[in-house]
Amino acid sequence: MMFWYDGVMGGWGYGLMSISMVLFWALVIVAILALVRSTTRAPQQAESPPWHPSTPDQALAERFARGEIDEAEYLQRLEVLRAQASSARSEPGSSAG
Repeated sequence: MMFWYDGVMGGWGYGLMSISMVLFWALVIVAILALVRSTTRAPQQAESPPWHPSTPDQALAERFARGEIDEAEYLQRLEVLRAQASSARSEPGSSAG
């Protein structure tokens, strides 16, 4: 028994042992808190799907705004879309009523 008191576990030994014990329990507590937080957290919402324009006119306008098509092509395609829309409305049997 006298061996322990002869300097092997002197002041530094007890100090390091005390600090390491405090650090150990601090790590245990932090790990438990992290585990509790991760299990009780509300589930993350999935990323929303990319927005898609609701009409062909809007899709065409988006392409023009992004610079994928020039003004002449935009106007030409817009004219075609509007012509198709007006012919679809004028066809007999195309109405839901």
